[in-house]
Amino acid sequence: MFSLLARTAHFIVIDKAPGVGFHREDDAPALIDAVRDALAEPALWPVHRLDKPTSGLMLFARSEAAARALSDALAGHRLRKFYLALSDRAPAKKQGWVKGDMVKARGGAWRLAHSADKPAITRFLSFSLAPRRRLFLLAPFTGRTHQLRVAMKSVSAPILGDALYGGTAADRVYLHAYALSFDLFGESYAFVCPPSVGAEFLTPECAASLAELGQPWALL
Repeated sequence: MFSLLARTAHFIVIDKAPGVGFHREDDAPALIDAVRDALAEPALWPVHRLDKPTSGLMLFARSEAAARALSDALAGHRLRKFYLALSDRAPAKKQGWVKGDMVKARGGAWRLAHSADKPAITRFLSFSLAPRRRLFLLAPFTGRTHQLRVAMKSVSAPILGDALYGGTAADRVYLHAYALSFDLFGESYAFVCPPSVGAEFLTPECAASLAELGQPWALL
């Protein structure tokens, strides 16, 4: 379900596997319960969440004080998150911003509206990997449900494997929480976690592009 990447006095960081839900489903335990049990951490507070299909970095506080501080940092955009996505479609634009209100659509999906009363905001860059393969680096500045999946569809490049939003069938949904950066109690932290699951993420072309990215917080 996950692997442990870091444990400090104030928080832990894990790499969540794709297909693992945050909440309990049938006989599968909730992710938070699995993390608590596996790491013998009875008191953990999730700072943010990932959709079930999304893999990658998740941050859990180990105290109420750390949870408050990290939640405040997230709300104030001082805790920065960066994601990777792959698409086999040419985007309407290769970089820039996606902004708009999120409204419910059919079948549990969401869509981007033309209004901007409480907009979802995402900035992105993209890089060509091969014919019909493009890597996206996405930085959400808000935390709406399915925000990045909707943002990708809105630029005509639905995420590879994301059937809900019109993506081409694949062995997984190619969305990965790649990096985190934040300050906590006077210390600065940064974590980068390349994806380890998904044939398209593991190609030499993708690996070479990630090697050239450097620090994502310096780009977006």
